[in-house]
Amino acid sequence: MPITLKNNTERWTYADYLSWPDELRWELIDGVAYSMSPAPGSKHQRILGRLFRKFADHLDNKPCEPFIAPFDVRFAVQKNASDNYIDTVVQPDILIVCDKSKLDERGCNGSPDFIIEISSPSTGKNDLTLKFDLYQRHGVKEYWIVHPEEQTVMVFKIDEYGMYGKPERYAGDDAVSVPLFGDLVVDLKAVFAE
Repeated sequence: MPITLKNNTERWTYADYLSWPDELRWELIDGVAYSMSPAPGSKHQRILGRLFRKFADHLDNKPCEPFIAPFDVRFAVQKNASDNYIDTVVQPDILIVCDKSKLDERGCNGSPDFIIEISSPSTGKNDLTLKFDLYQRHGVKEYWIVHPEEQTVMVFKIDEYGMYGKPERYAGDDAVSVPLFGDLVVDLKAVFAE
């Protein structure tokens, strides 16, 4: 749910976000704040851990580096913009960054190459609309939306026009190839195992 704004023109910035209590998790998308509570459940965390481990093991000693939430990704119109001018910061479940110059002690300043969001009833709409638009607009090369209950994955890849085309859909015991990272293949049966 968005934070109630004082008026229709007020928007939050990364500077505001940094002043909020640490025990509350929020994301900002185009200046609107979205709560990230309640905390994810065990199924979400199990899937998150398995996916992260698969990517981290594959990318060990390679140029690209995976990160797991909570890890701030700041999207700004200009590189090195002041905190007062950054109005979008998200915490994807998993992100992979291949350009180390985007990394700093506060997270990622710019677009990751790859993002996974593990959808839930409270985040599903934003994952498929707001975040889809955000990640496409900023050129995230590949975006996965994982649906734990349905045991499905939707994979969006940026095309030569900077748009996500029709998603590739995977379910159950499918294997998902990730050519962005060489010969990586993700076995969904292992990811979704109870």
